[in-house]
Amino acid sequence: MSESKIEWTDKTWNPITGCSKKSTGCLNCYAEVMSRRLKAMGQVKYSNGFKVTMHEQSLEEPLLWKGAHNIFVCSMSDIFHEEVPFEFVDKMFDIIKRTPQHRYQILTKRAERMAEYFATCSIPGNVWLGVTVEAQSSRFRIDFLRNLSASVKFLSCEPLVEDLGELDLTGIDWVIVGGESGPKARPMQEAWALNIRRQVEEQGARFFFKQWGTWGADGIKRNKHANGKLLKGEVIQEMPV
Repeated sequence: MSESKIEWTDKTWNPITGCSKKSTGCLNCYAEVMSRRLKAMGQVKYSNGFKVTMHEQSLEEPLLWKGAHNIFVCSMSDIFHEEVPFEFVDKMFDIIKRTPQHRYQILTKRAERMAEYFATCSIPGNVWLGVTVEAQSSRFRIDFLRNLSASVKFLSCEPLVEDLGELDLTGIDWVIVGGESGPKARPMQEAWALNIRRQVEEQGARFFFKQWGTWGADGIKRNKHANGKLLKGEVIQEMPV
């Protein structure tokens, strides 16, 4: 299950599975739906469903992957979840340090706990750190991220559920934007995405438009693949330098 269809990464690494809802972006969590599906299919790793579970047996997976990869860390959880002890996070970072050929993309909704961890731990050069900013109520997470010394600092504005207003992107290298998918998805308005794109360009970061999701640019609900990923007729999927 390490291969990924997410456009901005190529592998996922899940030594932790399961999570709990933190903010409005969690309302229709894809990982929760997937975890329950995998449990129903008899996948041993997901026998606890969406309860936070640590998997020692998965820690060394990146050591076996040939070549260099972009690796999305904990796509089925949050590495900085309150139920994950820092001792286990230490074990994950030991593997990260032992595989400098890979780039590890760590995304969290728990920016405060991330900052707490890195107050006493250095950030390896092959780690990209990101926070989810899906609504104005979660913009505060940017302030916890911007002062960390990661080689790449990024925002995931997905699912984007409202206009974010004016953003201070000081110290931010990359911004991902995307609409929500699934039967209960909330629509994203084109103006919201364009507002972010304008500010990203003005402030010198890179912009990645992932997808429209279940609701198209025309406000019609359909299959996410049919809605595609064009923003004003363009595919804009910049990666950080």
